[in-house]
Amino acid sequence: MKTYDLIIIGGGPAGLATAVAAKDNGIDNIMILERDKSLGGILQQCIHNGFGLHTFKEELTGPEYAARFIEQVEERGIEYKLNTMVMDISPEKVVTATNREDGILLLQAKAIILAMGCRERSRGALNIPGYRPAGIYTAGTAQRLMNIEGHMVGKEVVILGSGDIGLIMARRMTLEGAKVKVVAELMPYSGGLKRNIVQCLNDFDIPLKLSHTVVNIEGKERVKGITLAQVGPDRKPIPGTEEHYDCDTLLLSCGLIPENELTWGAGAKEDPGTKGASVDESYQTTVPGIFSAGNVLHVHDLVDFVSMEAEALADCAVRYVREGNLPECKLAVKGDALVGQLVPARISGTSDVTVSFRVRKPLKGCTVEICQGDKVVKKQKFPKALPAEMIQMKLKAEQLNEQDDLEVRVVC
Repeated sequence: MKTYDLIIIGGGPAGLATAVAAKDNGIDNIMILERDKSLGGILQQCIHNGFGLHTFKEELTGPEYAARFIEQVEERGIEYKLNTMVMDISPEKVVTATNREDGILLLQAKAIILAMGCRERSRGALNIPGYRPAGIYTAGTAQRLMNIEGHMVGKEVVILGSGDIGLIMARRMTLEGAKVKVVAELMPYSGGLKRNIVQCLNDFDIPLKLSHTVVNIEGKERVKGITLAQVGPDRKPIPGTEEHYDCDTLLLSCGLIPENELTWGAGAKEDPGTKGASVDESYQTTVPGIFSAGNVLHVHDLVDFVSMEAEALADCAVRYVREGNLPECKLAVKGDALVGQLVPARISGTSDVTVSFRVRKPLKGCTVEICQGDKVVKKQKFPKALPAEMIQMKLKAEQLNEQDDLEVRVVC
């Protein structure tokens, strides 16, 4: 069994940034395991621009952003295996993987980085009535078919869900000659960034219908049409509000789910807020030596934040490889009723820490207070806060104590 200091599961933005940072910190024995045919992850199909403004101080497309990190991995001679599926991770940090060239691989790691990304909610998770015809895709699948495989998925399109991938695909399909008839969103607010609503919908006169959902799909061999209906505060369709749209394609952009089957198999505990692993200030899961970063930990809005998070994780993983332990984190990090997707879940009170979270609904004129006991550690005002945009607040070790839990409060 071959032993590595660091095994990274996933060759997307989180995995690549972790590998480069760990190598620069003096860890030489690194292995990246990627199930796709190339490094770069989801970035390879994101041919639109808007990436890299924080990391590289310039605007790049997804493949260009990935190429920067792939080049750094190649320059540093970091070992990686493509077309390799990881099947199991044991609590003892033994990785079982397989590919055509090597067959079954058993690899022992001193530390493991989980960077598997996330997947989209499928139609099966949405319970939409109707037959199962061709022409129904998740937005990410359609994006891959068009941008990598070169297949046009449809000509008359309805999109359910206003997540960023769905908004970007509305523009992409319009540019390729399709007619996007409407984007429907179950919630009373969009799930995507404001800039994507402006650039992908408003600039192309594509209507966005909030508080609407698909209640019926017509067609047996191929989608022929769908029926939208308005929903009430309970998110149930309101009778009499149905609207019919003729279309041959339905794209689903209804949220992302961290890809954590391997995480649970290794014995790590789930964070109910993020649906990813529960991690401490070092991005370490509840299994010592197994770390998590990127969209497999919690869904990010910007890939630059993924890379920055992964670089911070790399420092902690390197320290674990060298010293065999990290500061004990006994203090819980909690949020009030308006806070969702809060990371980390535990801190030590002795180290600098970045708290990342999202609000549960759109807010205006709010103040975020991070408190420890009776003390307000940090306070920041926000003219507005949206569920689509992640908020990050940095705390210095000298601001914290080792006795009291941390609480994030949103005051409107």
